[in-house]
Amino acid sequence: MKKLVVVLVCVSMSFLSFTEKEGTIRQDKNIVEIAAGNENFSTLVAAVKAAGLVDVLSGKNQFTVFAPTNAAFDKLPDGTVATLLKPENKDALTDILMYHVVAGEYKAGDVVKAIKDNGGKFSVNTVKGEKITLKMNGNNVVIKDAKGGTSVIIMTDVDASNGVIHAIESVLMPKS
Repeated sequence: MKKLVVVLVCVSMSFLSFTEKEGTIRQDKNIVEIAAGNENFSTLVAAVKAAGLVDVLSGKNQFTVFAPTNAAFDKLPDGTVATLLKPENKDALTDILMYHVVAGEYKAGDVVKAIKDNGGKFSVNTVKGEKITLKMNGNNVVIKDAKGGTSVIIMTDVDASNGVIHAIESVLMPKS
């Protein structure tokens, strides 16, 4: 537990260093730039580059990204990330990454309100075209993927010029 707290503090400090300047919130960096500026997302950034999604996630469209940390990718079976990063697996990698992205901006407060307003769970379509379901577990928002796996949101509301990032502790998997 102590190790998790240290990791969360480090992630938090790193995000703050890229979103605050002289006491004001900076929103001049896009989603990819913010992730690239944080060593806890190096695997995600490598995957975004390998999938050819840099331009999509750097553009003007507003997105909410549920961003797996390096530790989330480390939970996958050995060799999974290396296999997905191969050019011949670009389509599968793209599907997994787009399953972490929702069109529009959903701040943490919006997500919690939607969960409460919808009887305890809120389903939303991802850019991949498949749903994720969000629900509360105590004070935590938990995302359930198409295969029944879950991931806890461990950091919220990292503003970008083209949306918002929420860090998650496990990789979400689409149905197909």
